[in-house]
Amino acid sequence: MAVLLYSVYLLLLSLFQTVNTAKSQSFIGINYGQVADNLPPPSATAKLLQSTTIQKVRLYGSDPDIIKALANTGIEIAVGVANGDIPALASDPNFAKNWINSNVLPFYPSSKISLINVGNEVFIFGDRNLMTNLLPAMQNVDKALQEASLGGKIKVSTVHPMTLLKQSEPPSSGSFDPSLSDLIKGLLEFNNATGSPFQINPYPYFAYRSDTRPETLAFCLFQPNAGRLDGNTNIKYMNMFDAQVDAVRSAINSMGFKNVEIVVAETGWPYKGDGDEVGPSVENAKAYNGNLIAHLRSMVGTPLMPGKSVDTYFFALYDEDLKPGPTSERSFGLFKTDLSSTYDVGLSKSTETTPTAPSPKPSVTPLPNSPLPSPKKGAWCVPKSGVSDAQLQANLDYVCGQQGVDCSPIQPGGTCFEPNTVASHASYAMNLLYQSSGKNPWNCDFSQTATLSSINPILSCILQVAMVVLILVGTPDRTI
Repeated sequence: MAVLLYSVYLLLLSLFQTVNTAKSQSFIGINYGQVADNLPPPSATAKLLQSTTIQKVRLYGSDPDIIKALANTGIEIAVGVANGDIPALASDPNFAKNWINSNVLPFYPSSKISLINVGNEVFIFGDRNLMTNLLPAMQNVDKALQEASLGGKIKVSTVHPMTLLKQSEPPSSGSFDPSLSDLIKGLLEFNNATGSPFQINPYPYFAYRSDTRPETLAFCLFQPNAGRLDGNTNIKYMNMFDAQVDAVRSAINSMGFKNVEIVVAETGWPYKGDGDEVGPSVENAKAYNGNLIAHLRSMVGTPLMPGKSVDTYFFALYDEDLKPGPTSERSFGLFKTDLSSTYDVGLSKSTETTPTAPSPKPSVTPLPNSPLPSPKKGAWCVPKSGVSDAQLQANLDYVCGQQGVDCSPIQPGGTCFEPNTVASHASYAMNLLYQSSGKNPWNCDFSQTATLSSINPILSCILQVAMVVLILVGTPDRTI
């Protein structure tokens, strides 16, 4: 029995230390705006996108050249219907049918159109006629898809601003504007019946502009911070993105639609702004976008939606030089129009790791003046005592954000999900990186929050799995 148990232990250990091939990151998308006069040809953009891990593209219209350029790439496309077309779509089913005939049927399925957005942030304009026409317009577009035998294959939705919420803090008290409740309920009923997502545009950047304290910036950029406690649920939120998304989740749940999926249609951070604008910088933009990508890749999810990543479309693919307003409005592009990166956030397929925020970050390279733990044969990498949950969460997001690293055992239902604590999950992740990187002492630094130990941090979960295996295979004959 002891020999068999030890053999099972070694087998499971070898499995846990394996770094798997990177999975398709279907939850990462990007917005492709066209309010510009200097954009590269759609064919060049298609090649650029294929060199990245971006799997979804959102268009604000239905440019045929772009849709054709994305044919046979496997990249999902969300096309958009202009706000101005909503009244005609609502009143005339034939208008909806003609729209599908012109903007979808000539390209599908070679071009992987998966979503049609009817309007963009309709509720932000306060036009009651437009708002009341939104649901009938969506219904007619969906009906036209069904008549074209595309019902269910292509979803219909719309995109909402965060101002739809009357209350967002704490996240558990998230609620919609009561004056819009009937309209929102109708849209949620449509989402629920058709399986289409409820789409929102959370921007921690705008939250920071209204509260420029350093601790708010760290909270917005996924950097170590004290966190914000939701007194109703006793959940401590460590970043603004999760808090904003969960506020929407709470608002949707409160209306009885717990099964409606949330999609982030836009989020981003400008890398440049005018002299009087607070927040825009390359450092902040790289920190927000890079750390959000790491957070999504970790599959940790949000506190109210754990164990999965919300589909997220980053804003934006390119700068749009014809947009009005302050400089920041024209400075969201992750790529330049010459197809080079504005700054690196780890989206290239040739990039093996996700760059983290410039400071602070869990280091995995030797630091000249940092005392490193001396190598120990068979050692394990574990957090030092007294390290804060915020730093451990940063370490967890960093490791699980690496392309090819498999953190599924510490996700809900995984073999090492219990105990469900940040410390336990971070211990697993930090040791996973150390073991799979050649057991170099500098891979167990994490900005001096880790140390080498002779005790395996995942021994308890391995033994639990081993006992289950033994039960399944049966007790061996003691005479063997």
